[in-house]
Amino acid sequence: MAQVNIKWTDGMSFEGMLEGHKIRLDAASESGGADSGFRPKALMLVAFAGCTGMDIVSLIKKMRKEIEEYDMTVDADLAEDHPKVYTRFNIVYNLKGSNLSAEKVIKSVTMSQEKYCGVAAMLRMIAPLSYQVILNGKEILSV
Repeated sequence: MAQVNIKWTDGMSFEGMLEGHKIRLDAASESGGADSGFRPKALMLVAFAGCTGMDIVSLIKKMRKEIEEYDMTVDADLAEDHPKVYTRFNIVYNLKGSNLSAEKVIKSVTMSQEKYCGVAAMLRMIAPLSYQVILNGKEILSV
């Protein structure tokens, strides 16, 4: 079972608690908020990147390879009408490492996307999810 506690603080702002960690949520100023925290829907994208990112770090370590730099960019399209749900997801994995092979990186990303990342699996139930992998500045996979 998963459980979080969310408490309204003021205006459109809430504070979430999970296992002793706090996160602030707020709306943009044009929506009545103070722009002092994450937007709830955007946290889904953060959760996705964190989930698949942790998978890949773990898998690469198990392959006895080392990542020197690693970042991801997630973008999503929103429906124009309410409820404004995401209609498409895309993530770009950008890894750098002198001993990383394209084969090992592709294997780790594919395993995360197809087997391990529960957030990716949930997002696929909502909308199409695509991904690209860039290794040392060169695109090596686009799905």
